[in-house]
Amino acid sequence: MAVKVSRRPVPPPAPAPRKPYLIVVLLVVVLAAGVGIGYLVGRPDSVEKMQISDLKRDAEQIKTLTDQARLTVEELDKILPAMAEAGPPDVPAWQEAIRKAVERHSETPSGMTETNVARGGFRSAVNALSISVDLLAAAQNLPEADRAPYIELATRQRTLAVTTWSVAATQLDQLNVEAGYGHQHAYLSGAPGEGGMHADEIPEGTE
Repeated sequence: MAVKVSRRPVPPPAPAPRKPYLIVVLLVVVLAAGVGIGYLVGRPDSVEKMQISDLKRDAEQIKTLTDQARLTVEELDKILPAMAEAGPPDVPAWQEAIRKAVERHSETPSGMTETNVARGGFRSAVNALSISVDLLAAAQNLPEADRAPYIELATRQRTLAVTTWSVAATQLDQLNVEAGYGHQHAYLSGAPGEGGMHADEIPEGTE
């Protein structure tokens, strides 16, 4: 008769001890993640930095454009009264003065939309004035009886130029106020009877 032998239960194997280097790796990962989150939370917003840079650049462009417009006003106000008279035109002198103005306002640096609008207005104004003088030059090469239509077109172009300039000058005035420079007036005043906007009565430099 076989003898039944009782078996003791075999206990499960003890878990292997955790390796220390795994704990170190986990700590490094956690610390790295914390540093990364802290950097993302604490760093200046890139969009905000870009906006500040754009505003600074635009403020410089506004000042440069204002200086250019003032110089053009100084030069054109010397010839506009004569252009509005019925006497013999001094076309070569007018063309030279306007050529300088056209060249001065031909630059198109990239800027804020409002500044680009003012810059484009000044450029359009001096180009229109250039066409006006070219029409007068063409009229001088015609018989006197045939000059009237050209002179009329030249007058209309001059009015358009002064009006366009006044709109750009108003825009520039507002830009200066917003940039902290206060009111700055760069309006043409040498063309009597022309249409367009005029400078306000607020002293220059007043915000």
